[in-house]
Amino acid sequence: MSTLQEKAKSFHQSHVKGKPLVLVNVWDAGSALAIQSAGATAIATGSWSVAAAHGEQDGEAMPFQLVLDNLARITASVDLPVTIDIEGGYGRFASEVKENVSQVIHHGAVGINIEDQLPDGAGLYDVEEQCLRLSAARKAADQAGVQLFINARTDIFLQNTPERHNDALLEEALIRSNAYAEAGASGLFVPGLQNPQLIQELCERSSLPVNVVTSREPSPQQLAELGVARVSYGPYPYLQAMEYLKDLGQSILSGN
Repeated sequence: MSTLQEKAKSFHQSHVKGKPLVLVNVWDAGSALAIQSAGATAIATGSWSVAAAHGEQDGEAMPFQLVLDNLARITASVDLPVTIDIEGGYGRFASEVKENVSQVIHHGAVGINIEDQLPDGAGLYDVEEQCLRLSAARKAADQAGVQLFINARTDIFLQNTPERHNDALLEEALIRSNAYAEAGASGLFVPGLQNPQLIQELCERSSLPVNVVTSREPSPQQLAELGVARVSYGPYPYLQAMEYLKDLGQSILSGN
């Protein structure tokens, strides 16, 4: 793929309901190269993993310039489309989001995750304000001439325990899905949602392709049968890699 526009188009086309794009989230250029070599069709970062790999906490504690520098190394190292998790956009106001998304595109990304959780993690942006932020991201992409895939994350389910996931929360998610689509979003990301029945209904009724995060279960095939269009693994690959490294270090240092 020779141009950013071609990568963006390919990335959009890979989101197919019932035949999901599977993303094994990475945290730096080395992990991105490993996942590309494993046969991936696209590369996705995860904010928790990127922060942890750089000795930072999740929640936009990592300086945005370091986020951009890390992104630039990833996009320079792989040939695949790259999407980046920018948490809440590293700015409360739409003007800040627009500038930051412009920078992300300039550094080679064709997709972003942007969430509706408030910066302090207590509650969500109201629908109207989040739509302004999403519209700003779309304007930045339009001005850059890149069909940016805006994966609009809602933390409705993540901020409620699985036992509290019900039809009422589903309806709230659908309200946001429809509004976010009108604001320029390309997909809906629902971390925390695990109930198969609710996932299936969301996929059937959402105007946007749905992204679900998993670890071991449910499998991509199981999620495909529910109508999911994108499966990601969040911090799971990083945690597994660090656990392996820890075990390897203990084995070596103990002389085994």
